[in-house]
Amino acid sequence: MNLNGKVAYITGGSKGIGFGVAKKLIEVGMRVAISGRKLKTVSQAAEYLGDANQVLALESDVTQHRDEQKAVRAILDKWGQLDVILANAGVGHFAAIDEMSEEQWHSMIDTNLNGVFHTLKASVEALKKSKGYYMTLASLAGTNFFASGAGYNATKFGVVGFTQAAMLDLRKYDIKVSTIMPGSVATHFNGNEPDEKDAWKIQPEDIGDLVLDLLKMHPRTLPSKVEVRPTRPDKK
Repeated sequence: MNLNGKVAYITGGSKGIGFGVAKKLIEVGMRVAISGRKLKTVSQAAEYLGDANQVLALESDVTQHRDEQKAVRAILDKWGQLDVILANAGVGHFAAIDEMSEEQWHSMIDTNLNGVFHTLKASVEALKKSKGYYMTLASLAGTNFFASGAGYNATKFGVVGFTQAAMLDLRKYDIKVSTIMPGSVATHFNGNEPDEKDAWKIQPEDIGDLVLDLLKMHPRTLPSKVEVRPTRPDKK
């Protein structure tokens, strides 16, 4: 894929992994739309990333299919195409199953799992036209379960299964589909404030480099599921 001038959409793009990926894509000449639940926050991130010709800030709650439909329409209205999507928006609540609230459970299911469906459903016709690339941001928690992770594990196992099945459905249209499964990443996830203590972790821009590697892969080859982890985990 010749990336210059291509159009990407990143959900949850105002900070963390989404922001790091957006920065890398813009550096190679792509135009990027980023979305989040609060337009003010997304707009501030967009201003940092580039000018209005390069970056589009969108308010969208991925738990709402109509929001994602509106976001995709806005991208097509502005740039006339949609080539790459990273369904990145996600939340995490960690508690033993007997202590987890229904609200926490549904928050994760609605955002992490329903969200990737809403994003793909809203964009699939545009991706058919562009022979584009749809990526989901899963986690190593999508293959490795852990205590107090029942809700999060359920969603990320679901994202992996959803993405792999969607890959089989959509490759006949020359749409590539992959899921990225990171381990520990230096982000604000789960209330963390990234600083020097997170230097051992994967950095958001590292995921950006990985996305670029996937986009530059020969069309005949598809890494459909990519696990990535810190080289040397922190010793506590």
